[in-house]
Amino acid sequence: MTTLEVRSQFSNFALRVAGTFVGAFGLLALVLAAVGIYGVTSYTTRQRIHEIGIRLTLGATKQDVLRLVLSHGLRLLLIGVALGLALSFALTRFLSGLLLGITSTDALTVSSVALLLCAVALFACFIPARWATGVDPMVALRYE
Repeated sequence: MTTLEVRSQFSNFALRVAGTFVGAFGLLALVLAAVGIYGVTSYTTRQRIHEIGIRLTLGATKQDVLRLVLSHGLRLLLIGVALGLALSFALTRFLSGLLLGITSTDALTVSSVALLLCAVALFACFIPARWATGVDPMVALRYE
């Protein structure tokens, strides 16, 4: 004989394990997204070192260079978040069977995940942007 609580926990065990794996893979996806965004932003920033050197030589401030690099990363971020949200809302019918205790279009969950992704992506863009502000204009102009 067992209690109803034990039977309930046992019947939901497979869903809990699946939820744990989905959460772990979600965290892995977040880390991979951050590394990918950092890589793309870093690569494009290093490709534009000559342009950054010219801008600094002509009088651009470090804040201007920071804004330039961050705006490029932010543009990619907004496109990715918009596509991801549209795709997630399109797949809500398939996701509703995997969720326990919340709906598939829970506003708090969707907005917090989107904000977390935005924060991680902005941090990943900030590292190459910070590097770009320290570029010596003379070295950048000689670089080819």
